[in-house]
Amino acid sequence: MGSPRYFYNVAGKMIPWFAISFLLTLIAGIYYGLFVAPPDYQQGESYRIMYIHVPAAWMSMFIYIVMAVAGLISLVWRIKITEITIISSASVGASFTFLALVTGSLWGKPMWGTWWVWDARLTSELLLLFLYLGIIALYSAIEDKRVAARAISILALVGVVNIPIIHYSVEWWNTLHQTSSVTMTGKQAMSTSMLIPLLLMGISFKLYYGAVVLMRARAEVLERDRNTRWVRELVEGEMK
Repeated sequence: MGSPRYFYNVAGKMIPWFAISFLLTLIAGIYYGLFVAPPDYQQGESYRIMYIHVPAAWMSMFIYIVMAVAGLISLVWRIKITEITIISSASVGASFTFLALVTGSLWGKPMWGTWWVWDARLTSELLLLFLYLGIIALYSAIEDKRVAARAISILALVGVVNIPIIHYSVEWWNTLHQTSSVTMTGKQAMSTSMLIPLLLMGISFKLYYGAVVLMRARAEVLERDRNTRWVRELVEGEMK
């Protein structure tokens, strides 16, 4: 993490593994979710949007936590790669958050009779999208990228207080949104045949994030270090 050149080389070797694993788990998750998992006894076939909505919502929070941890490391130790991790993750996190909101609206229409309510879970998830967009805009607005990285690190740390609000909103307030069906402890609220494809899709989305964030980080490393010797040597080697 302390050497951009080392990170660039290692990330390049890891990306194909993430990408291939993503495709395999995605195919398996879609197949089991659409063709193996039985219809829900209340929602029928419409519940299958869960296999996109729930993993996307998980990822929206997971990526922001990664950004906040990277922001803390960046502020304390000034490691360039952690700065790059924040901005490389922001657009991916925003995409997952937007996907969670859209699929949640599509799922909510037949269940609640409306596309949107100012529900605690939905509102806090919308705020998370604004935080992602704010980080992207702030980074783009500051020309000095080290100063920009420090600014978005602070914003990521401040915004992380929204994550427990999203997670526990259905328990803290009276809300239309259902409680979590998957828990780390205790009996699961869904059958194994429904749970397996959900976990496969969750793993698939994480592998996708790993592949994309590494690709974006490598591009950002090259942009920042474009005047360094190792980048010039890399370019010369590619041209031969």
